[in-house]
Amino acid sequence: MIKKLIFICISVLNISCASNEKQQSTTNTVVNEVTVAYQTDAKLGEGAIWNHETNKLYWVDIEGKLLNIFDPKTKQNRSFSTASHIGTVVPKNKKEALIALANGVFTINLETGQTKAFAEMADVLTGCRLNDGKCDPAGRLWVGSMHWEQETGKAKLFSIQSNGTITTKMDSVTISNGIVWTKDKKTMYYIDTPTSKIKAYNYDNATGTISNERVAVEISKDLGFPDGMTIDDEDMVWVGMWNGNAVIRFNPKTGELLQKIEVPAHNITSCAFGGDNLETLFITSAKLDMTQEELKKYPLAGSVFEVNPGVKGVKSFFFK
Repeated sequence: MIKKLIFICISVLNISCASNEKQQSTTNTVVNEVTVAYQTDAKLGEGAIWNHETNKLYWVDIEGKLLNIFDPKTKQNRSFSTASHIGTVVPKNKKEALIALANGVFTINLETGQTKAFAEMADVLTGCRLNDGKCDPAGRLWVGSMHWEQETGKAKLFSIQSNGTITTKMDSVTISNGIVWTKDKKTMYYIDTPTSKIKAYNYDNATGTISNERVAVEISKDLGFPDGMTIDDEDMVWVGMWNGNAVIRFNPKTGELLQKIEVPAHNITSCAFGGDNLETLFITSAKLDMTQEELKKYPLAGSVFEVNPGVKGVKSFFFK
């Protein structure tokens, strides 16, 4: 049975983005209806991405070592066990996807669950595992890593081409997370969670080159820590807030906080636009790192939620 909960979405203007200032704003209040799309208790739900060819939501449970495919129309969720921690998933076609496991990227058959090594990465993942990632407009897979003990600066961000060639795009990363591209294919936004920043880069779609690193959004730690990210049709970014009970919409051109949607879970991990018209925002969550008091307060933690935020998303890029 689907449970419906009403939460308040705050549209905020005139946000100060300086790290040493308190956020002050003028607010307008809009009611958004947050629904439990799929009630479950994922340890670390993550990696939400919508397959617009099959109209299904792909998502992972990293700690549960599960790839999930959820059908919002039937409310059915299929799960595939994986050999190790699964950081993210990207569609390849209707029958196959790429999954980032602890030691490399694998192809998975979505009918049989069989996997095949695509890019072995053990030699570049010393002390680390793969984490979040997405495909760029050209169809390359960008996937980051994180140190098993979350040591600062031990991780990297990689780009993987169709022939399996691996290129290191960034080093000295701590927890590689959300990554998106603008509609004009000229800007990439990226999150290294502990920095509490969304960074912007000039992006060359032909070569996959990034340059001109800069801070697009500086996020107050009072809001939680930025995790997974998606982008809407207006090139505004939506970020799941770990330890923040919410998904937040930011304007990456100005740094403004535009909209905050409260979710009945403590650790919000990722989000993706889906549905027939990409008007539904699906949201993943985690039960990991919650106190007993928090578990009692948020019994739906680990579930997948959905909400109509009032804007539409864009189609996700598949691996080519």
